[in-house]
Amino acid sequence: MKVGFISLGCAKNLVDSENIIGLFDDSFFEYEADLKECDAIVINTCGFILSAKQEAIDTILEIADYKERKLKKLIVVGCFVQRYFEDCLKEFPEVDLFVKIEDYPKLPKLLGQLFNHEFKHDYGRNRKLVNNNYTAYLRISDGCDNRCAYCAIPLIRGNCKSRRIEDIVLEAKHLYELGVKELNVVAQDTTYYGHDIYGKFMLKDLLVELDKIEFKWIRILYMYPDEIEDELLVTMSKLKRVLPYFDIPIQYANDELLKHMNRRGSVELIRNRIKNIRELFKDPIIRTTMIIGFPHETEEMFNDTLNFVEEIKFDSLGAFTFSNEEDTAAYSMDEQVDEDIKEERYGRLMAMQQEIVLENNKKKVSKVYDVLIERYEPLFNRYVARSYMSAPDGIDPVIYIRSEDELQIGEFYRTKIIGYKDYDLLGIIEERGK
Repeated sequence: MKVGFISLGCAKNLVDSENIIGLFDDSFFEYEADLKECDAIVINTCGFILSAKQEAIDTILEIADYKERKLKKLIVVGCFVQRYFEDCLKEFPEVDLFVKIEDYPKLPKLLGQLFNHEFKHDYGRNRKLVNNNYTAYLRISDGCDNRCAYCAIPLIRGNCKSRRIEDIVLEAKHLYELGVKELNVVAQDTTYYGHDIYGKFMLKDLLVELDKIEFKWIRILYMYPDEIEDELLVTMSKLKRVLPYFDIPIQYANDELLKHMNRRGSVELIRNRIKNIRELFKDPIIRTTMIIGFPHETEEMFNDTLNFVEEIKFDSLGAFTFSNEEDTAAYSMDEQVDEDIKEERYGRLMAMQQEIVLENNKKKVSKVYDVLIERYEPLFNRYVARSYMSAPDGIDPVIYIRSEDELQIGEFYRTKIIGYKDYDLLGIIEERGK
């Protein structure tokens, strides 16, 4: 039986998808990338904000329509199912099996009943990489103990549940044996890692152990500002494989609104953290995420954020307009911001960020970086690559390279930057990377 997968949402969801794919690794099943050839399809959904929920609904309906013509089994899992399980059962009778996140350990039994087949693997014990074998995400915890007023993740995933260091290192070694060269450490809040089971922040201790494995790059994503302790920064600066890449979602740059958001820390704390990073590391990358249009946001507050962005000059900045999610603290707040105002402010913020990126890109011309070749685009006769400055999640800029010689996907090359186009860079190969 040919089984296909659709993984929506974030990198943490992708890890779940790869663990589920591992369950189907036996002689009875065959993984099939072409959905048109599949006998069964698993959809892993996101339920974080309105746009993600709409994508989940549209995808389920699209595949359900396809099922009427050919598909034998349709399974839907993930955050959307966890959040709206009873509604899913009522609204999507075409789906053969819905599985909540909390029931993932029962997947071998649930799928066994559906397919009348005995699954030999436990969930999470036979993860299979599907996109490529040179870059992978390593999830170190699930859930979140923060209670940001806008966020539904704790409602969906529960409190933080850290994995033990020895289990994480064991998985990292397995990924290295599969050929992974770039390891991306993820959690809802990576800097909180370990506090729930060790009684203190343990990210620095984990990184010391991961750095012993011979990855080319180790990247950390989703760092909460007030948990980025000096000891963590000093440890990172001494490690060989950990990149000077800091993904710090600050969400806003006005203290009053941060309090409404139930975010810890202050704008001054964020400013000092970034200052410390730039003093300690050579050419660090600072990435952030902003929410525009949170309740109580005024034009003056928004201007504070614009001024902060202009001051800090983030290397990469993503933003989204506030999505009013039921059962969150922000859902019933007064002074909701009109959608037109949200969109107008979002446009101003991103226009400013584009100018900052162009200014930063000018400074990169003539510099040489190790880059990872990700794919070849025959239509444009060019390769797409990333340096340490860009994560693999499609948010950061990429480097376009034209080469008369064939380049190997998944390999590193020394590349000189010769120009830029909008957010992205242009490069030429100087030599094979080490």
